[in-house]
Amino acid sequence: MRLLVATDAAAPQVNGVVRTLDETAAALARVGVQTTFLTPAAFAAAPMPTYPEIRLSFATAGRVASFVQEKGFDAIHVATEGPIGMAARRFCLRNGLAFTTSYHTRFPEYLRVRAPIPLAWSYAWLRRFHNAGSATMVSTASLARELESRGFERLKVWARGVDTALFRPRSATLGLPRPIFLFVGRLAVEKNLPAFLALDLPGTKLVVGDGPQRTFLQSAHPEAVFLGLRTGEDLARIFASADAFVFPSLTDTYGIVLLEALASGVPVAAFPAPGPRDVLAGSGVAVLDHDLQGAALAALRIPRERCRVFALRHSWEESASAFLSHVVPLREPVSTPRALVLRSAG
Repeated sequence: MRLLVATDAAAPQVNGVVRTLDETAAALARVGVQTTFLTPAAFAAAPMPTYPEIRLSFATAGRVASFVQEKGFDAIHVATEGPIGMAARRFCLRNGLAFTTSYHTRFPEYLRVRAPIPLAWSYAWLRRFHNAGSATMVSTASLARELESRGFERLKVWARGVDTALFRPRSATLGLPRPIFLFVGRLAVEKNLPAFLALDLPGTKLVVGDGPQRTFLQSAHPEAVFLGLRTGEDLARIFASADAFVFPSLTDTYGIVLLEALASGVPVAAFPAPGPRDVLAGSGVAVLDHDLQGAALAALRIPRERCRVFALRHSWEESASAFLSHVVPLREPVSTPRALVLRSAG
């Protein structure tokens, strides 16, 4: 099977969407699925305002058509709602071709913290975008229920995974005062970092990642340690060195870093927001509380081995299998009987 994934999120961007797509493609390759990405690298592009590392492509349906005809794909998945995603969607609709989409990011909420744009407007546009496809993949069942209440259709759950070979318990020390309370992720307003950095915690508050808020946060919280962007083995060692992982986001749809912390044997403290609640509620490996400081301190008492056992149940192979089960053949229009089956499936 030859699969095209049209995405505005791609390397060198470092975020959960890019990691999810890369890990899914690697897992699909192991079962014989050849995945090709259509990314900003294929087009002229300009930096996105406030997010210069994200580039907005000058993509067109015609360019997508040329790409598809040249490569001869069996299926198309539209992973993002940016210019490339819109061009791929437009190409499929013009040609009566089936395609799937995925909903990774709460853009309405992200936009609202930057501009006075009503949520209803943003969700109306996203609903129109996704409902044109044969299925929209979401990370959790509760997110599916929420979007269904907003009029989204044909929603399918595609959970995430973790690389338990890379992220694992290991002897690692950073020479910082303990306990170490760690955050890993993009340093942007939607991650709600001040809620973590303002906590009165013993030991060290450690922040890994980069983004538009880094300079401000470092200036406002000189007591915290900022390590910048880290990846691979370096990042895995930092995870393993922590005593608790603190996740202050209120808007993430999943949070792959939660699983990476747990795979490293590190318990989680988070608000009882939809992402952490869906993944971790009742698991015994996290403390979810509106009192984030109390949650962080309580998380220190969770056995590290329990965290590892939980993470081992979340492989990228299982995630990729769920993704593949929702993909539809390219030459199959949305109005065919199979599309109707997808629409009614639980």
